[in-house]
Amino acid sequence: MTEGIPWPFAGRVAGLVAGDDPLASGPLLDHLRDDLPGVVMRAGSLVETETGFSLPGDPDVAVVSRAEWAERNVAAFQAMLAPAERQLAGRLSSVVDEEVGSTIAKRLVAAETGAMLGFLSRRVLGQYELVLPTESDADSIAFVGANLLSMERRHQFIPAEFRMWVALHEAAHRAQFVGVDWIRPHFLSLVEAMVAEAEPDEARLRMLVRRVRRARREGSPLIDERGLFGLFASRQQRDLLDRIQATMCVLEGHGHVVMDRVGDRVLRTRTRMAAVVKTRRARSEPTTGNSASAPSLRPIQSRCRSLMPSGQSRSSRS
Repeated sequence: MTEGIPWPFAGRVAGLVAGDDPLASGPLLDHLRDDLPGVVMRAGSLVETETGFSLPGDPDVAVVSRAEWAERNVAAFQAMLAPAERQLAGRLSSVVDEEVGSTIAKRLVAAETGAMLGFLSRRVLGQYELVLPTESDADSIAFVGANLLSMERRHQFIPAEFRMWVALHEAAHRAQFVGVDWIRPHFLSLVEAMVAEAEPDEARLRMLVRRVRRARREGSPLIDERGLFGLFASRQQRDLLDRIQATMCVLEGHGHVVMDRVGDRVLRTRTRMAAVVKTRRARSEPTTGNSASAPSLRPIQSRCRSLMPSGQSRSSRS
């Protein structure tokens, strides 16, 4: 039986890269865990008024560690690729047995994915999770507690204002996926179509093998701005990725607008927080916001932010 990508190994790598933070436990984290559900509820009400979208109930709110955030996203990768993973792994084995070894190639893919998620876990503050195609389909927001607390302390943000600012972005994404009934099915249909097309030909797989060998030799990244899907994507799949990119650009742009309009009304320090985050982003510190998308699409959202008009805040991190 052909073995698939070793996802548990990806999770272990992600945990190692994610590391830990002194603020990952203790009374400050306990207070944050108690505080955020109320903040999210208030943010949801503000966003509902701003957008006119109906948001039934309240989402589950979880405060997670960096490693836990990475594990959630490894699980999302696994769920997304499950329909095509065995077929892809089998084709990969047939091509690389004599060149690098299928086990090494698949572990390299897992390691690169884990390293990417581990790195992102040190930056992301929150993530709206209904859109992730996991079995639970939970309507939930996960916050990386240590990153939130670290940002508050490092930049002397007012905790109540900073938490509301982040929650507004999460609530804006929830408004999109809960308040507009066609968005989530449309988004997932694009992802499912891309996975359904996962039958890479031998020429592309051999090219992938050469990339694996070059990446190992040069120490360069194996996964580019298109994420894990881009590693195996055919021309048709790349077209689907472009359609997903267009969808995410619209959602991110709308999320920024809602976040900033509401923030300007209710947060005295929004302008300062946005300026600090914009300045610090280049230094790889955590920045505000979330991804409402699957983790492989995070690089796409970064490209979307680069296309935003200069007058629009780019304060949210995806």
